[in-house]
Amino acid sequence: MRNALKIIWQCDRKGFLLKLLYTALGSILPLANLYVLKVMVDGITSVASCYYGQPNDFLVDSHFTFFTFQHSVSGISAVLISIAVFCAIMLLNRLISILGSLNGEILTQKLIDHINGLIQTQSLHLDMAYYDNPRFHDTFHRAQQEAAFRPIRILENLVSVFGALISLGGVAVMLLVASWQVVVVMLVAMIPTFTVRLVKSRRIYRFRRETTQLARRSSYYGALLTNRIYAKEVRAFALGDYLRSLYVSIRRQLVDRLLRISRRLAVYDALTSIVEVGAVGICVLLMLKPVSTGAITVGSFVMLFEAFRRGQGYLSSLVGGISGLYEHKLFINNLFEFLELKPNITTPDNPEPFPERVTKVEFDDVTFSYPDMMQPTLSHFSFRAERGEVSYIRGENGFGKTTMLKLLLRLYDPQQGSVRINGIDIRRFSLADLRRNVSAIFQDYVQLQLTVRENVEFGDLNHRGDALRLADALRNADAETIVNNLPKGIDTQLGRQFDDGQELSMGQWQRIALARQLFADGQVLFFDEPTAWMDKDAREHFTHLLDDLCKSHVVLLVQHSVEE
Repeated sequence: MRNALKIIWQCDRKGFLLKLLYTALGSILPLANLYVLKVMVDGITSVASCYYGQPNDFLVDSHFTFFTFQHSVSGISAVLISIAVFCAIMLLNRLISILGSLNGEILTQKLIDHINGLIQTQSLHLDMAYYDNPRFHDTFHRAQQEAAFRPIRILENLVSVFGALISLGGVAVMLLVASWQVVVVMLVAMIPTFTVRLVKSRRIYRFRRETTQLARRSSYYGALLTNRIYAKEVRAFALGDYLRSLYVSIRRQLVDRLLRISRRLAVYDALTSIVEVGAVGICVLLMLKPVSTGAITVGSFVMLFEAFRRGQGYLSSLVGGISGLYEHKLFINNLFEFLELKPNITTPDNPEPFPERVTKVEFDDVTFSYPDMMQPTLSHFSFRAERGEVSYIRGENGFGKTTMLKLLLRLYDPQQGSVRINGIDIRRFSLADLRRNVSAIFQDYVQLQLTVRENVEFGDLNHRGDALRLADALRNADAETIVNNLPKGIDTQLGRQFDDGQELSMGQWQRIALARQLFADGQVLFFDEPTAWMDKDAREHFTHLLDDLCKSHVVLLVQHSVEE
């Protein structure tokens, strides 16, 4: 809970304090109006008794008539003043409610953005190994599910408890005038409700945690049915009905389990309702006693009855707020469980300066296995690449060619052996320097749904706006013709996810990705199947390009076979 409040405080201190202020005022003003209501009713009763209490005396005694007239005029004035004050408090309360609602909306949006920023930042810091672990995906899924609303609900429940305590304090003082037993009965009657809500929160939390992977699987099937990436194959192989049946089956399992929990708890809720209604009857009887004996006025009874009615609402709000805080505390732990994960691959405390001129890259007796994999992807593997030549990496699928690139970028670290640049273990360099000097095109390169300019310049954000470098990258990637044929040239939106987007062929996309790598211009160039989708002319162009690049770079080229 403290961590959740810390996040809210860091997000918007002023908004948080204003929310507490508006809540406090919104809790006090209705209590003030209860007292004004009492004064108003007592005043009306007094005025009425002046006119109708002793009609015979009014006709006989002129002196008493004048006194009664004076008293009634002053009584009417007091009633009018109390009505004016009552309306003014209502208006003020309404204005505070409007300001509180506006402040709440602003604070909510800031909180959502702040927490999403925390999750995104944490995701960027974590190692690739986490993404290979199903348990991490469970943790990440739960964090994403809770991040959107749990901290906001915690804030709302906290403020609700704060306001309810203020209101209940005032109500309790008023009710003690009639009978202290009323306060005791109200409090005791809420204990069963409070207990049931805590039990419900615990069971729902356990259900969500135990079914995380089922929920993720249903989301995955839903994505297969609705995401453009999968649309072609789903239709080509007529998979829609089958995938839909898998989705429905999991959803039924989840809903059935949740309904079983909900039905059982609904019975408990019904029993607590009987207790609450019984408490109402007892409390009303207790309050009638002082009225019947004349110990309190009619106005006081109206105030007390309304205070009792509102007190029930405040007490219910307090119980709901506290049980809600307990529930959200359970679920918010999912967010902090994710935020507390630590990366294993980090920059050393005193990193070595990266070489100004890279002459060789070596894999020395490297053994590496992905998390939870039985067989190593690379076993006692050694390889050497030098400036001045193209170093080919050939092998069948699963040989570990792409894994070499991941190790070279330190997306993973080997369990045995080392990867070295100019004889220095890459674990001694800063991650930023290493990745800035190793430019790569992955076999499964990303098709960024952005403009051509952004697609290419993302290779090195430090050189955004360098028109000459951009033009060289497009020319060397043989992508100039592609760009010139687009409606807006370099500023054309690519892909079909947004308005005015232009779709490219796989070969064209590959050349754009190649241009991004060349724009980065690292000293080490790693090409992972860079011509898989290119035509013959494009491949020949790329072959000539390699002859030039290897003179000034260390070049590693992944191919499946010599024929490529």
